[in-house]
Amino acid sequence: MFGMHMPRFLKAHALWFCVCLGMTGSMFLQEGDAVQHAPKSDRIELPAPQTDGRMSLEFALFMRRSVRSFQNHPLSLASVSQLLWAAQGITNSMGLRTAPSAGALYPLEVYVFAGNVEGVSAGLYRYNSQGHQLDRLDERDRRDDLCRAALGQAPVRQAPAAFMITGVGRRITAKYGNRGIRYMLMEAGHVAQNICLQATALDLGAVVIGAFSDREAADILKLDSEESPLYIIAVGKP
Repeated sequence: MFGMHMPRFLKAHALWFCVCLGMTGSMFLQEGDAVQHAPKSDRIELPAPQTDGRMSLEFALFMRRSVRSFQNHPLSLASVSQLLWAAQGITNSMGLRTAPSAGALYPLEVYVFAGNVEGVSAGLYRYNSQGHQLDRLDERDRRDDLCRAALGQAPVRQAPAAFMITGVGRRITAKYGNRGIRYMLMEAGHVAQNICLQATALDLGAVVIGAFSDREAADILKLDSEESPLYIIAVGKP
């Protein structure tokens, strides 16, 4: 990349310049492909996330299990806030997030099917990581519809909230070509594990679900052809 006889300090400056260009390009891609967010009247401000919990990471890893049966017990808005922050929360001034992403392109979106969440009307919401907010997309409880799309798996209907991870492929294939799809799927796994570990740390249970009708899930979310449903995580009190 650089000539063998270039002075060391010039190599360092040239390398830093290239890094800055790469970061700027990633930022432009993110901004140019931003989703349309709901009007302020349909936006819910989430409580600030906590960055120091009571349970150690090691113990959360030890205790994490798939939970498929939930109590009829509401989730607090603070818990939903913490779960969403664990999934895609912003953790520094450059916009980097809790889960890694190839090129910091962040092709994923996270939706919440809320049915029994304190302080929030039942409905369908999309997480706005930039403002740590929820955008209301539908005022109906869509858990039954999502359950049918998930081949009738009861935890989706029974959980007070279900989280759906989707991917917008063009955000990452623009830079990485078809291999970007592989990176996007890896990232969905990172996000799902973050949600599961955060649920465990909050004394909640979670189960990940990959068996569902893509078409039916996309219809519920009103996704365009560029955005694909990838993963469901049902969360509640075991």
